[in-house]
Amino acid sequence: MKITEVKSVSSKPNPHNVDARAISDTESAQVVHITLQPDESLKKHITPVDVVFYVLEGRGVVEIGEERASVGADSLVESPAKIPHRWINESDALFRVLVVKTPRPKEATKML
Repeated sequence: MKITEVKSVSSKPNPHNVDARAISDTESAQVVHITLQPDESLKKHITPVDVVFYVLEGRGVVEIGEERASVGADSLVESPAKIPHRWINESDALFRVLVVKTPRPKEATKML
């Protein structure tokens, strides 16, 4: 059994300039914990694989393709491969989301 505490994993530099911690990276999937401070957002990007987002804390806005929705804690959002998407924290509180990419991407995410 492997147990990883998010606080024990360092955030790595990323194109979004946000707190993003890769908490699992196996041959079959990647799991990333993202924290957005108030008014922070991810840049619009395209992932080569399907992505599932699970909102852990707060309320954020998700844009996938032409759709836009506000979602809160304990919500699961599915994002198909190769569709532009991003998260925005328009609130005045912390926003945390778990990102699961499956299968593990074999090519890089494309920034728009």
